[in-house]
Amino acid sequence: MAIELLPPLPHSLQEHPYRDVLIKAIKDALNAVNGEQAVRQSLQIEKDNLWVGDQVYALHPQGQIALLAVGKAAVSMARGAKESLGERVSKGIIITKFLPENESGDFPILLGDHPVPKQRSLRAARAVERFLKTLKPQDTLLCLLSGGASALLTYPRPPLRLQDLQKTTKLLLRCGATIHELNTIRKHLERFKGGGIVQAVNVANVVSLIISDVIGDSIEVIGSGITAPDPTTFKDALGIIDRYELRQSLPSSVLSYLMEGSQGIHLETLKPDTAISKNVANHIIASNRHACAAAQQSLHQAGVETLHLTSFLQGEASQVGRVFAAFARQLCASQSDTMPPICWIAGGETTVTVRGDGIGGRNSELALGAVSEMAGLERAILITLASDGDDGFSPAAGAVVSGFSAERARQLGLQPSNFLRRNDSFTFFNRLQDSLFTSPTNTNVNDLLFLFIG
Repeated sequence: MAIELLPPLPHSLQEHPYRDVLIKAIKDALNAVNGEQAVRQSLQIEKDNLWVGDQVYALHPQGQIALLAVGKAAVSMARGAKESLGERVSKGIIITKFLPENESGDFPILLGDHPVPKQRSLRAARAVERFLKTLKPQDTLLCLLSGGASALLTYPRPPLRLQDLQKTTKLLLRCGATIHELNTIRKHLERFKGGGIVQAVNVANVVSLIISDVIGDSIEVIGSGITAPDPTTFKDALGIIDRYELRQSLPSSVLSYLMEGSQGIHLETLKPDTAISKNVANHIIASNRHACAAAQQSLHQAGVETLHLTSFLQGEASQVGRVFAAFARQLCASQSDTMPPICWIAGGETTVTVRGDGIGGRNSELALGAVSEMAGLERAILITLASDGDDGFSPAAGAVVSGFSAERARQLGLQPSNFLRRNDSFTFFNRLQDSLFTSPTNTNVNDLLFLFIG
């Protein structure tokens, strides 16, 4: 199903002369990394051979292909696998965030919670554990992984409890830890992460198809690397805790577990040099750079001069917004009326250090950071959105800023700095009628940013 921007369309986009061009570029970017399409194009079966791209994996003649799909794109990815492999996929289980409408029901679908795991995430993990126990040595486990898998599938290592993981996750999200840092901690507190799925099964092959939501496409970080050997250690996890000075606020059980692990009392995660790692194959089939490339092609076809600036965008969201506002000011100063429009495209994942109690997400906070600095730039527009359509704790995907946003906010009595102080970016843009909403995207490849001058 094609992705659409949902009404109400952001005011700043409605009024823009290149509205249709920009909307098409956003939709083309998201559709290019659709889970169903990415899996269908990657998978092929030929007698007892399973092809993933140009790599082939021998299937046992008496073995089954069992499917485990986890993440925000799990349903669409499972649909793509079923279309490619047909009846050879004999059983499966799907863990995702939202229950889709009118799904065929080939496999049971369980819901987990995101970004903070709750009871549903624990129940989903226990169901996966039961499912894995049904697999036989001649079987092949086909894993389909996408963003959100870490929170959706949560199983604390004993004696840790779900509440311990919830508090730890919230602390790391609020302090501005990167996804690499957050998942390093998760991998050392939970059963299935850090290659735990591989350790939990006895099968002929484990083959994973992955939609990357991690900068740099690090396989061991995506979904906390449930089918990937893990190079990080308990000592690395403790280092992150110390970097953010969290020892005093961390649950005592979590701190004790990490300290004991660093002393060799608890088993480490799956390491690359172990024998069972040789039976595992992980494939990235879609990522942020694919989405950015599709957007760039779309804009180029419309006569827009484009630059894919980066797919490694990181940093404090509001500060990144100010930097892009400065870029906008420079581009406007150097752009004449006779020159073609220009669009810079960027992707990645910024962070928000939460100090207030507002409603927002990193995309709308990035946009809010740009509002004051873009004031008066009549030809500039900045669009930022989460590729999964889900920006933090807000109902929006992102937000739109123009050179008129600051004046419109002033007329409504809205002071951007006050909303930034409260981390209340969604409320700001919702009142400005510049929040951006999408239909379900069935993917997750980090965030997208468009800086357009024209």
